[in-house]
Amino acid sequence: MHGDPVMWVAGVRALYLQALHPRAVRGVMQNSDFRRDAWGRLLRTANFVGTITYGTTEAAEKAGARVRKIHSMLSATDPGTGERYGVDEPELLLWVHCAEIDSYLQVARRSGFHLTDAQADRYLAEQRVSARLVGLEPAAVPANQQEMAAYFEKMRPDLACGPEARAVDDFLLRPPTHPLLVPAREVLWRRVAQLAYAALPPYAHELYGRPAPKPAAVTRQLRATGTLLRCIPARLRWQLPPKHILRAMARLGPDTRPAPYKLGR
Repeated sequence: MHGDPVMWVAGVRALYLQALHPRAVRGVMQNSDFRRDAWGRLLRTANFVGTITYGTTEAAEKAGARVRKIHSMLSATDPGTGERYGVDEPELLLWVHCAEIDSYLQVARRSGFHLTDAQADRYLAEQRVSARLVGLEPAAVPANQQEMAAYFEKMRPDLACGPEARAVDDFLLRPPTHPLLVPAREVLWRRVAQLAYAALPPYAHELYGRPAPKPAAVTRQLRATGTLLRCIPARLRWQLPPKHILRAMARLGPDTRPAPYKLGR
């Protein structure tokens, strides 16, 4: 599933959702200049997900240890209360994890990537490994769709669209780029960002203050986008950095390749 091209749309949806947790997004804003290094940050995230998905166990453990070490050295300050807190608080790590994994699952399924409910539950359970790698206790992480839905329902009172979320929203629609690439940004990137935003749950639209599109219309757009992107030959798509799929195929043998159709067997 992580090799499907709609994961890029899902990743942007995750950023929109993660930004609605004031303490979590404040940790990002106060510890990184994502406006100037947006693409680098995006690729680093893709590299981490690719490593723990397609890399060896050793590589995944090293990637997790690196993330935990970085997080342990970072903190943020609440401008309202003056409270200083670590970005590796379990509550914050759990929100980031759930927003990311739920976005992957929701966008993939709505775009036509076939998963039964049992397979969706299995996916969420498997992702507790990635949660452990970033420092969470697996038992505290939602392990199926029912638990994930209950978690988001519980978190809703804590969510808000503060100035940091507004900055993320503005950035995702108009990320800085070279002047020659501005037309491409307007034609391609903005469509990706708008579709990712449209795929958010209704309460997120409410918080951002923009009308929520009809879910059926968004699902049709996601399905059309998924169908179009999957027409691009896989070998061509896998050439994009960070190329974890190609490295895994080289390591495991020439007959090895991601094959979503196997899920239906």
